[in-house]
Amino acid sequence: MNPILIVLPILTLLMFDLGLTLQPADFLLFRRRPRAVAVGLVGQIVVLPAVAFALGMAFALPPVFFVGLVLIACSPGGSSSNIFSKLAGGDVALSVTLTALSSVITLLTIPPIMQLAVGVSGAEASDIHLPVGRLFVQNLLLMLLPIAVGVFVRLRFVRAAAAIDRVLSRVAFPALILLAVLFFIQHRATIMEHFTGLGACITAMILTAILAGAALSRLMHLERRETRTIVIEVGMQNAAQAIAVASSPLIFHNDIMAIPAILYALLMNVILLIYVAAVKRRG
Repeated sequence: MNPILIVLPILTLLMFDLGLTLQPADFLLFRRRPRAVAVGLVGQIVVLPAVAFALGMAFALPPVFFVGLVLIACSPGGSSSNIFSKLAGGDVALSVTLTALSSVITLLTIPPIMQLAVGVSGAEASDIHLPVGRLFVQNLLLMLLPIAVGVFVRLRFVRAAAAIDRVLSRVAFPALILLAVLFFIQHRATIMEHFTGLGACITAMILTAILAGAALSRLMHLERRETRTIVIEVGMQNAAQAIAVASSPLIFHNDIMAIPAILYALLMNVILLIYVAAVKRRG
C-alpha cells in the first residue's frame, strides 16, 4: 500500500475543513492580542524545531529519522488542536488563529529549516536531497489552496459550510489515526527495530514542547485559557503534512522518513489526551 494515496486526501480534507472554520477576523487577532499570538508562533516556528535538532543529535538518530523528526517540528499546527483546546477549556479562537497563521507562515519556513536538517544530519551522504521548489509547490497546493477554498465556501455558503464542517471534523481525525495504524502495520519490522530510541526521542520532544509552551506563556503572563491553548498548539503539529512531504514522489519519496511522523501522531494524541484530562480535573 502506498501511504501517499491515503495521506494526500486526508491532508487536503483537514486543510479544507480548517478553512471552513476561519473568518477574516481570525487573521487579525494578532492586532488585538499580540502577546498570545506571538508566544504561540514563536513556540511552534522557532522553539520546536530547535528542540527537534537538539534531541535528534542527543539521541544520535540515523539521518533519515533525524530529518523526519525535524520535519514534524517545522510543520504547522494540527487542525485537531482546535478540538483539543475546546476539550481542555482553552481559547478556541486563539487556537484557530495559530493553526491558520502557522499553516501560511510555514510555507516559507519549512524549506530553509529542512535544508539545514539535511545538511546537519549528513543525509546528503545517504542520497537524501530536498527539492525546495517542489516542496513549496506541493505545500502550496495541499495546504494553502484547500484553506482558501474552505474560506471561500464559508463566506459564500455559511449554512453549507457549517454542515460540511460537522461531517469532516468527525471523519478527518479518525482517518489520520487509521493511516498511522496502517502505516505502523506496514513498516512494523523497521518501527520495532528502532522503537525504543526513536519512541523515547519523540516522547521527549512532545513533553519538551508542552513544557516550553507552558514556560513561554508564564513568562509572558498569559491567562489560563491562553496558556492551555499554547501548550496544545506547540505540542500538536500536523503529522499528515509531515507524512505527505516524506512520502511524496515529488519530494523525499521515502516511507522510512515518515516513521517519526507516524509514531508522533500516535504518541502525541495519547500524551495530549492525558494533558486534557489533567487540566479538566483542575477546572
